[in-house]
Amino acid sequence: MSKLSKLAGRNFLVVGRAGMDFFPDPPGTKVQDGSVFHSGLGGSSANIAVAISKLGGQAALVTTVSADAVGDFCRQQLRNYGVSDRYVRTITGEYRTSLAVYESRIEDHKTVIYRNNAADFQMEMQDVEGPEYSTYSAMVTTGTVFAANPSRDAGYRAMELARDADIPVIFDIDYRPYSWTSAALASEVLTRAADMSDIIIGNDEEFDFVAGKEGAGLDLARELGQSADKIIVYKMGPLGSITIQGGEEIATGIFKVDALKPTGAGDSFMGGFIASLAAGKPLRDCIERGSAAAAITVTRPGCAPALPDDTQIDEFISGHPGLSHPSLPAS
Repeated sequence: MSKLSKLAGRNFLVVGRAGMDFFPDPPGTKVQDGSVFHSGLGGSSANIAVAISKLGGQAALVTTVSADAVGDFCRQQLRNYGVSDRYVRTITGEYRTSLAVYESRIEDHKTVIYRNNAADFQMEMQDVEGPEYSTYSAMVTTGTVFAANPSRDAGYRAMELARDADIPVIFDIDYRPYSWTSAALASEVLTRAADMSDIIIGNDEEFDFVAGKEGAGLDLARELGQSADKIIVYKMGPLGSITIQGGEEIATGIFKVDALKPTGAGDSFMGGFIASLAAGKPLRDCIERGSAAAAITVTRPGCAPALPDDTQIDEFISGHPGLSHPSLPAS
């Protein structure tokens, strides 16, 4: 039984942050002009867990949140979406759950993320050693987890435990420079995490960064994708993506939509792609459904609240002209 076939169990352990989002209403309003703000669950790992849950899978989140109303909000939101908070630990002290304030607009879009003394960076070995990894279909995590300690070492430990349990490790590179003390450290750390992963998703700039040279990211993705036991998704924004497994490449475009905002697309793609793989769909269909999920999400306010379910993805695909023609980079 191959590792990737275990995805069929559709039960995922997701490691990483949850946060609170604020966005002004109505859509198009600048933060500075806002008088009514809506709240929603955010944070890359929490969003991915919610996406999986909305698409028929099971998910449990491993993270730490602050002992305050914002931490309580995140816990309750996870439960509301059907994500288990069994492995969410509440911590005291001056650490705070992250807060994002962003606009539902494309032109001159502004996002502010408050990550000082971030509570999720206090995730420790005890947190990732609590779950029984063999009972899960895969472990999912993102690059944000590795930006600081003790979270970084805990993230590596989670990957080791997943490998010991012979379940796939799914990794979204998710490089965010503001979270790191240096680019050199980030490159070293994210390269190690990618080497420990079975499914790797990232955009062209992130792969370039991990490769250590501008323009070298696609070669790295192709090198990593030589194995039939690995899947690499190399995203190129509006140009589409290249998905590689066993040396075979699938180039796909995107679903063109009138976006309301740029946020949430990556997490939505990840959730839609993983859930489709777990449902046993062909790889090309998994890419299509992940792309559809991303396209839907950017047309709605919020992140977790904007994530679609299977019915909404089906309706979107059936009513859309289809994926654009991919624009491949020069060899």
